[in-house]
Amino acid sequence: MNQEHPFAQYVRILGKGKNGSRSLTREEAREAMQMILDDEVTPEQLGALLMLLRVKEESPEEIAGFVDACRAALSIPDDMPKIDLDWSSYAGKRRQLPWFLLSTLLLAENGIRLFMHGASGHTAGRIYTKDVLPVLGLSACTTMEQVRQSLEQWNIAYMDLEHLYPKLHHIIELRPLLGLRSPVHTLARMLNPFAAPYVMQGIFHPGYRPIHQEAALLLQEKHLTVIKGEGGEIERNPDMPCLTQNLDTGRLFDEEWPAMFKRRHMRDDELRIQRLADVWHGADQDEYGIGAVIGTTAIALKLMKRASSMDEAEALAKTMWESRPKDKFGVAA
Repeated sequence: MNQEHPFAQYVRILGKGKNGSRSLTREEAREAMQMILDDEVTPEQLGALLMLLRVKEESPEEIAGFVDACRAALSIPDDMPKIDLDWSSYAGKRRQLPWFLLSTLLLAENGIRLFMHGASGHTAGRIYTKDVLPVLGLSACTTMEQVRQSLEQWNIAYMDLEHLYPKLHHIIELRPLLGLRSPVHTLARMLNPFAAPYVMQGIFHPGYRPIHQEAALLLQEKHLTVIKGEGGEIERNPDMPCLTQNLDTGRLFDEEWPAMFKRRHMRDDELRIQRLADVWHGADQDEYGIGAVIGTTAIALKLMKRASSMDEAEALAKTMWESRPKDKFGVAA
């Protein structure tokens, strides 16, 4: 008789039927993810685990355990600059340009050091951060040394999951094969690999907001804001109210930011990424885009306690925008 594979126990816990199955504990999730990272599971086992988790939806304890294993597997150089704000970018954009990128530049220009991590290409027809950076005069990092250099030069660095966690990147790339997103889409947003004290996260499905919020509490994150961002990215839609679900030193709370405009804007028929540079340089005065930049920046400023109220945060973000160095970041058309 063949001996049972050690990973089979985790598949069995999740798939033992309506009455017999349960979620993984945090420790079980950590052990399972450690085996995945160490290439100790078969493709069949990985697919089974991912889809069983997808059907039931991952729990905060499972996400926390997965993050535990991933953080333990990552080695951060001692000379890496301290990160202030962790910013994930995994969804890609298809209805609006990624205006949030101008928010990250604005924050970086005002002394906030950001590390961005994300994935690209896993869903056809979307615009991904890695592909937009060259238009703004920046490059995606592929090594930790490049991350350090980018942080020192620009106060911001982006690294794709492909180079940060190759195994997680492989799992995200399975989406076209499986036809569904996997728990790695949630896990990756929670990584905060440099242990930044402030974390911004964007999700597409509203039901995932409390999962992120509660998993962050288990992981003892200090300050976190999760929004249902435009397209699933960390981007406030200025035409609509924006609910933020927050964590502040152990306290969970929600806030609703009002719409910034009384009327909704028409969506552009064509998404030209060059417009991001044009808006930064002042050659294009896109009202929706500027509203998204200021609105997203304001949420980050309030999270980081640079402002004590929504109105103060928006006023500060507007001042930062109006005084931005227009001659930086790419070339206007």
